[in-house]
This record gives sequence, C-alpha cells and structure tokens, in this order.
Amino acid sequence: MTSAPSSLSQGFASFLQRITRSADMVLAILFILVLGMLIVPLPEWLLDLLLVVDIGGSALILLSAFYTVEPLQFSIFPSLLLIMTLFRLALDVAATKLILGTGHAGEVISAFGKFVVGGNYIVGIIAFLILVVVQFVVITNGAGRVAEVAARFTLDAMPGKQMAIDADLNAGLINEEQAKERRKQIELEADFYGAMDGASKFVRGDAIAAILIIIINIVGGFALGLSRGGDVMSVLQSYTLLTIGEGLVSQIPALLISTATGLIVTRAGSEKPIAQAFFQQLFQGTRPLILVSGLMALLALLPGFPKLQLLFLAAAAGGGALFLTRRAEEEQKRALKESEKQKLAASAAPKGPEAVLPLLNVETIELELGSGLVPLALPEEGGDLADRIGGVRKQIAMELGIVLPTVRIRDNLQLRPNQYQIKIKGAPVASHELLLGYILALDTGMVRQQFEGIPTTEPAMGTPAIWINRSLKDRAELAGYITVDPATVLVTHLTEVIKAHAAELLTRQETQKLVDQVRKRDEAVVNELIPNVLTLGEVQKVLQSLLKERVGIRDLTTILETLADYAPRTRDIDALNEFVRGALARQICRQYQDEDGVLRVITLAASLEQELRGAVQPTPTGLMLAIDPHLAQALLRSLKEQMDQASEEGHVPVLLCSGQIRLPLKRLIERSLPHLAVLAYTEIVPGVDVEVVGTVDVTLSLSGTT
Repeated sequence: MTSAPSSLSQGFASFLQRITRSADMVLAILFILVLGMLIVPLPEWLLDLLLVVDIGGSALILLSAFYTVEPLQFSIFPSLLLIMTLFRLALDVAATKLILGTGHAGEVISAFGKFVVGGNYIVGIIAFLILVVVQFVVITNGAGRVAEVAARFTLDAMPGKQMAIDADLNAGLINEEQAKERRKQIELEADFYGAMDGASKFVRGDAIAAILIIIINIVGGFALGLSRGGDVMSVLQSYTLLTIGEGLVSQIPALLISTATGLIVTRAGSEKPIAQAFFQQLFQGTRPLILVSGLMALLALLPGFPKLQLLFLAAAAGGGALFLTRRAEEEQKRALKESEKQKLAASAAPKGPEAVLPLLNVETIELELGSGLVPLALPEEGGDLADRIGGVRKQIAMELGIVLPTVRIRDNLQLRPNQYQIKIKGAPVASHELLLGYILALDTGMVRQQFEGIPTTEPAMGTPAIWINRSLKDRAELAGYITVDPATVLVTHLTEVIKAHAAELLTRQETQKLVDQVRKRDEAVVNELIPNVLTLGEVQKVLQSLLKERVGIRDLTTILETLADYAPRTRDIDALNEFVRGALARQICRQYQDEDGVLRVITLAASLEQELRGAVQPTPTGLMLAIDPHLAQALLRSLKEQMDQASEEGHVPVLLCSGQIRLPLKRLIERSLPHLAVLAYTEIVPGVDVEVVGTVDVTLSLSGTT
C-alpha cells in the first residue's frame, strides 16, 4: 500500500529536478500559456485547475515571505508579483468568458458562489466588497506607502552607507572582498526597494480591476440572461452568484499576495524569521499577559458580555504568564548550577606554587569589558568582537609591519556596565563607554539636520558625537551623519591605541622573529648587519623609533640594508633613524598624501627655523630643543591653530621643516599634538605635489603682530 505514494513522491521529485534544470524554458512556456488564456476559451475542468493553482501559489508566496529573514532573500518578489497579477487577470478573463458564454464556470467558482456565501448573492456582494476594501484601502495603501518611503530612504542613505563601508575597510574591520560584497548588497537593496515601489502599484491596480470586472460581469450576465428569455430574479440570482464566486476566488489570492507584499516591505529590526521574532518579542515579559488576564476577567463580570469566552481567554493569558515565569526560574536555576560547577572546578585547582606562577605572566594587550558589554564578545548572542580583532591584527600587519600578540578579552565587574578598558602590559592606557542598542552619529561638517541624542566623544580621535537610537540610523545618514555601531567604535579605538603603542609592543623576541623572516629571503644583509655591525637590541631601537612616528616597518629588507650601509659610520640611534626615513621617503609621502595625491603641509618661517636650528642640543636621551618655555607654548598654540584651520577645509596636514630640527621638533610637540606628523624636506620625493596650507611665525606672534 505504501509503494504507490512513495513512487508518486519520487516521480514528483524527479519532475521538479528537471524543471529546475530548465527553469528559463519553463518560465517562457508559462508566459505563452498565460497569453493563450486571454485568447483561447478554457474548459471548466482546466479553469478549476488553474484557479486552484492560483490559490496554492499565492499561499506559497505568503508563507515564503513569512519565513524570509531579510527582504533580499526574496529579491525575485517584485517580478513574481507582476507574473501573479498577469496570471490572475488572465483567469478573470477566462472565467468571464465562461460565465457569460455558458452560464457555468466550473466547480471552484460555483462552490465559492453557493457554499462560501450560502447561496445569497447579497451576502456575497457584501463579502466581496469587504475583501476589496481591506485589500485596497488598508493593506495595499500601507504596503505601497512603506515601499515608497523605503525606496526613497534607501537611495538617500546610499552615500552614508558607502562612507561607512570605506571607514570599515580603512580601519581593517573588513577586507576588499567583503567591502565589494557590502557595496553590491547596498545596490541590490536599492534596486529591490525601487522595484517594490513600482510593483506595489500592480496590487493596487489589481484591486481596481476586480471591482470593474465584477460590475461588468453582473451587468453583462443580466443582459445576456434576459436576452435568452430568462426571468429577472433567476437571471440575477444565477449570474450574480457566479460573478461573486469568481470575484471571491480572484480576491482571496490577491489578498494573500497583498499581505505578502506588506510582510516583505515592513521587515525591520530583526534577524530572525517573523514567527520567531513575533513570539520572542510579544511574550518577552509576563506583566502584559497578567494585565490582559485581569482585563478579560473584569470584562467577564460585566452584564451582557460572553462570560465563557472571556474567562477562557483570561485563563489562557494567566497560564501563559505562569509558564513564562516558571521557564525564567528554570533558566535562572540552570545558570546558578553552572556557576556552582565553575566554582567547584576553581576550588579543585592546584593550590601550591604551580598555581601562583601563571599569575606572574603579564598579558601584552588586554581588553576588559563591563558586564553590559559582554554580549559583544559572545557569538551565541550575535557578538563578533573576536573576528573583528582578527581583522585589526591583519590591518596592523599590513600598515605597520608587526605581528600583534593575542588580544586577551576579559570581563571586569569593577568597571561600569557600559565601560571598556584597554591595557598594554597590564597598565590601563584607554577606556570609554558604549551604549548597546544605540549607534554613534559623527558630524561630518555637512549635517543638514541636527539630531538630539546623548552627547559623547568618538574615542579614537576625540571628536564630538552623539548616541542615537538604532531606529534613527537611516534618517541620520540621510541628514549627513556618519553612523557607527558600538562594536566598530570599540575596535577603531583599539586600533588607534595599538598604533600609538606599537613601539612598546615590539620586543626583542618579536624583532628576532621579523629578522628571521627576512633571513629566509635575504640572508646576506642579515648576516652582514647582525651581530657584526649592530646588535639585535640596536636594530630594535631603530625600529621602535620608526613605529613611534607610525612609519611602517613592513619593508624590513630596505631598513636593514640602509642600516648596513650607515651603521659602520655611526651607531647613534637618532642618526640611523633619519637615514632609514630617507630610504623610506616614498612610503612616508604616500602615507600622508590625500585622495588627490597632494601633500598638504604647514611650514615654519625662515627666522623661526633658524632660531630652532640653533637651539638643538644633544642629551642622553637624544637630540632636544632647548628653547624658552614661552616660545614653546606659542609654537604649539600656533601649530594647533593652523591644524584646526586646515581641518575645517577638510585637510590633514603635516609639518615640513629641515632635517636638522625634524626629530627634536617632533619630540617637542608629540605630547600636545600627537597626530601631527613631522617630515623633513629631504623626505619629499620627486613627483609629489606639495601644497602649503599654513606658515608658523612665532617670533612675530610673540611681538603681537601675527
């Protein structure tokens, strides 16, 4: 008995496989058949089959939309909407020809005309009109408006989203392939919502066509029936019932499609299927259920209300609240047992010296999270912090040429819930607070509409920003803000902290690993330099000097060859650092050029540069500027003003001076202006366009004539 259904299902599966392999041909044939329905009269049995296919296909589309997590998973929906609308209109034409031509239209339409509305054409007309009003006035209008707004906001927000992708790419959070994929995703999203804006008009037109078709069928059927000698009431009864049945058969699939349209365009704020999100969000607390239970019980006490139904609903709501309460208690007990197991495991750990020795180890880089930020590091809660930090390690390797040690992520209950802290070799170097559920909005200087939010600062650069609700993201980007999620804020801050402390992270052991890597490719230069000319520690000092000014050491072969050339003359670290910078001049220039290939610079007046050149003094820690404190303050103040002015014009300038004062001048300003790079004239390679955006003349400013 079971062999027949099994063979039938296998045959259907093989049929579907063949269709899938030649889907384009099948689709073309279906289009031809739809056009044929408009021309060739259909027999009743075939019309019944096609009407059932229409209802089943519409139900399939609705359920597919129901289980879709994001709109782009159903990107074919606008085209499918057009196909189903054309198919339904062709069925309307075929049914109309049968009703008016023969007075019969198959079993499906007859069933809807007699059984569904009880054989009463007045009830049928009212039911049909209600369906049309619900579809035309409520669902279609709402879905069309949502699609229109979504299309406009998606297109307007594209520049902001592109900038956010570029920012993530520059920060090393994503690679080039991921950036291309995200840009493609944005384009597909814009195309989809634009298509949905137009496709929603099909649904609206379908509802209007249904009203016109039913009026034409009733009037035409009534006229034909009278011309064939029928009495008024029988003609009105038969043709109207058939027409109403045909209208209901047409409108029920149309209503399903309209509902699917609404589900697709209103998907927002959830990464789960709508059913899961529905139950998770609607029943996330017991208090609403308790209040509903009390309200239903109160209504049951009022005279005239159906007590049995209200008490049943009150009991159901109360039972649901009790179930949720018990489940929460069970989860709490389970978490408590897990905590006790961890405590027992900790108490069973060794207590002797072997248990204390690991405590002496100091982690090179630590990231401590407050209790409220722990979800960022938990994959089961959607956190991807570990993957993002992996991207930071790749970015640092590409930009600075060093391999970061593992970043240890820990929770710290002594921090505030929304606070995180970055430690380098056990010492805190930076901290900030994040607000999960919000996004950080940065003013780009081109904001057209100011938003209200929670004031804060962007921790990496210290620029003012605001925390705004996540639901305002698209509107903020449309207004000109750059929006950043909390995890990206943290990772960007961590990246800047690592760059600022890269010199500390380069130990002798790490230097040895880098040198061994070069030895595999260029053994000669390593054997010539280390240890015959310079020790490993001296090479490390030169590399640390470069990293301190954020000069990448990825081209280590060139650095070692330069040291091999000049170290026999001098072993002074400052002098060797300047020689290496000269060899890396092309790399340094490229690092500070803007998108147009122009190097924007601030220069020093000739008199000031001459005065500073005479103030250079050797000290045990290197060359320093021995100048009057008032002159130093005035110099820093003037440089800050020039930087701010260039920043307002959208430039990030560097300070250009002679090679004799470059290093001591950098040491003078690095505490107050850590982000201002100082380049020597000799480091400007041929072919680089240089534009002076400001000149500092402190001597004149001290005399009050700036």
